[in-house]
Amino acid sequence: MRCPSCNSLDTQVKDSRPTEDSAVIRRRRVCVACNFRFTTFERVQLRELTVIKRNGRRVPFDRDKLVRSLQISLRKRPVDPERVEKMVSAIVRELESGGEAEVSSEAIGEIVMEHLRQLDDVAYVRFASVYRNFREAKDFETVLGELSGEDDARVAALRK
Repeated sequence: MRCPSCNSLDTQVKDSRPTEDSAVIRRRRVCVACNFRFTTFERVQLRELTVIKRNGRRVPFDRDKLVRSLQISLRKRPVDPERVEKMVSAIVRELESGGEAEVSSEAIGEIVMEHLRQLDDVAYVRFASVYRNFREAKDFETVLGELSGEDDARVAALRK
């Protein structure tokens, strides 16, 4: 593992322990060259995923990019970071177990929207506005109508 301080490749693991859900291993490391201490996280990766962008370009899947886009959608929302991490892990697992090594950015966006819809309505609308490239207020009204239609259906089902 390369040291983030001096870029040396000579680092040692000082401590390893699983996280709360045992899905990730946290490792404390120290650089032999400069004594800088840092933490790394190791998680299982079922397969290498490639994302096919809308313009046809192919790029490696980046979990951190997914996390950043979700954090933007969830900014100032009362959602526990642990729930966000579990959602990201579920999305990645769903993508990796899909059987395909290449996944379109549209498919990823739809999966993310499904998960966000269950987590937080405001974050769902924020994400949808960027993902679906909203251009006018009617676009927001359409998505809000979808959400309120789901709520009406839930209420009707509960009343039965």
